[in-house]
Amino acid sequence: MPCVAMALSGAQITPASSKPVRDKTILSRSLPRLDGSNLKVTVVEVTYGPGESSAPHSHPCPVIGYVLDGALRTKVKGETEAVYKIGESFYGAPNGIHAISANASLSKPARFLAFFICDHDTPLSIPPPWTATTGPQQESNHE
Repeated sequence: MPCVAMALSGAQITPASSKPVRDKTILSRSLPRLDGSNLKVTVVEVTYGPGESSAPHSHPCPVIGYVLDGALRTKVKGETEAVYKIGESFYGAPNGIHAISANASLSKPARFLAFFICDHDTPLSIPPPWTATTGPQQESNHE
């Protein structure tokens, strides 16, 4: 199964005329089976103003997030709500329903990078699998 690592753990790189650079792994995760002949990576910078959020949505591809500024509040169906702060990363499995994707602050902006790893041309975000008439499906406490 493919694995993605955002940096080399403990690696020490020494450019010719500067001090050593230290790297640390911020996320390492196995990916679902992908068609290597059609892989595409897209990096999107997302900014939420104070108190802003996205409508519920889903991503057909795996996504890795890395918080650049502020704090991001998230809730994916079937998982607990989480807050990610500057320097923290998170993984979103394909087709997870993002019920909450919001700035955790009412006074400061939040900014993060979203790395999408897709095995075909597809929209990066889609509406969740419910309609305006049925509304969101209630999560069961018996998962």
